[in-house]
Amino acid sequence: MKVEEPDYAGSYTYEDYMKWTVPDMMELIRGKIYKMSPAPRAVHQIVTGEVYRQIANYLKRKKCQVFIAPFDVRLPVSPKKKEDKDINTVVQPDICVVCDASKIDERGCLGAPDWIIEVLSPRTSAKDLSIKFEVYEEAGVREYWVIHPTEQTLMVYILNENGKYQGTLKPYIRTDTVKSITLPELEINLEEIFPEQLY
Repeated sequence: MKVEEPDYAGSYTYEDYMKWTVPDMMELIRGKIYKMSPAPRAVHQIVTGEVYRQIANYLKRKKCQVFIAPFDVRLPVSPKKKEDKDINTVVQPDICVVCDASKIDERGCLGAPDWIIEVLSPRTSAKDLSIKFEVYEEAGVREYWVIHPTEQTLMVYILNENGKYQGTLKPYIRTDTVKSITLPELEINLEEIFPEQLY
């Protein structure tokens, strides 16, 4: 029996998530439902699209794969608990890069991507900077980029040997070029991803 409208105060698993037929896009984080924002602003889409394009072009005929939202990333509580009933976090990063092909299946990604990029929106920035930051760190996402499209800045967080994120001391700005540790030969010129005119 399908659940038409979940109780947003409840606690759920991926097994529950797959039964929902509600029209709203949502994420499940530590069992709690988070509704996704309405259609993102134009600047969000421009920045996301350009970053995705550059990574996808670079990865042509390479082993790593890049995905753009909507794309389910299921983050198991532990490597030994990968059943739908055991997973209580399903996120949809704006962009993610996965280099381990065994993590990809027809439903998305099972396990931590190597690199996640979130492009902030006014209604999701607190979640991306706090809750998702913690979840990605705990799951072992090696590299996490947070792009602020209207301020035209980028913060980079890298997982250290203790499993904690270390961030850049100051944000990268529009005139900077940034390298990824996941794809060290890829350089992203921020001037190319940030539009001159903000919408």
